[in-house]
Amino acid sequence: MKSARTTARGRGALADAKQERLRGVPTGRPTSDDARFDRLVYERVRLGIMSALAVAEELSFSELKALFGVSDGNLSAHARKLEEAGYLACHKSFEGRRPRTTYRLTGDGRAALHRYLDHVEAVIRATRRP
Repeated sequence: MKSARTTARGRGALADAKQERLRGVPTGRPTSDDARFDRLVYERVRLGIMSALAVAEELSFSELKALFGVSDGNLSAHARKLEEAGYLACHKSFEGRRPRTTYRLTGDGRAALHRYLDHVEAVIRATRRP
C-alpha cells in the first residue's frame, strides 16, 4: 500500500508535467499588441461577425442577422462594440426608401481576429500534446 507521502509525490510530478504543457499556451495577459488575447473578439456573436466578414468582403445588417439568428438589438450592440474598437467599418445608405447598413472588416479587425485565432490554435496544440 502506498503511503500518503508517496501519493503526494506522484501528484506533484503530475502537476509539474501539466505545468510544462501549459507553458506554451498564451496566458491572455497583454505582453505586446501582437500577442494579447482580445476578449472583445471572444464572444460568440462578435467572433461570428468577424469570421463572416473575413470571408465575405461586405455583409449587410440583414445578412448578418439571418446568419446568426439574433435580434436587431443584439446584433446592433455587438456590431457597435466592434465598430468602436475599430474592428468594423459601418456604411449606412438607402436603397430606394429603405435604409441599408453594411459592414466591412478593417485592417485592425483582421489583425485582431488573427491574434485570437493564433491564441486558440496554441491552446489546441498544447491540449493535443501527449
